Amino acid sequence: MIERLKFSIDINAERTVIWRALWNESSYREWAGVFFDGSYVVTDEWKEKSKVHFLGPDQNGIYSIIEKHIPNEIIHFKHIGNVVGGVEQPVDDETKKWSGTTEIYRLSESKNAITLEVEIDIMEEHKEFMIKTFPKALKKIKDNSS
Repeated sequence: MIERLKFSIDINAERTVIWRALWNESSYREWAGVFFDGSYVVTDEWKEKSKVHFLGPDQNGIYSIIEKHIPNEIIHFKHIGNVVGGVEQPVDDETKKWSGTTEIYRLSESKNAITLEVEIDIMEEHKEFMIKTFPKALKKIKDNSS
């Protein structure tokens, strides 16, 4: 079963600084490493309809499509399938259970800060891990935005 989780954090920084902390290669590796050490992202361009590979050091992970991207405001990923050894795998019966799930990062104005909001669809077996780990990732993003 798929469930949507929402996380947010207020950051006292410019939108552009927060966006860089999210998607700049070195800072991405730092905050995403909270989930899996050595995580990194590969994409030709950060444009709508572009493919993105979210990978671990073994080149295994998932591939996604950028559904919507307004820099410094929102990026919406639609997760499609697995990557093994750097190669996209066909969607199989196991992958169909989560293929099409989304992950959305949004910046919005709040009283004295910018709020980073994240909505992520996850399978039930990952819920506890995400609830425990995602706030740590957000803290790293905030620290990298200072």
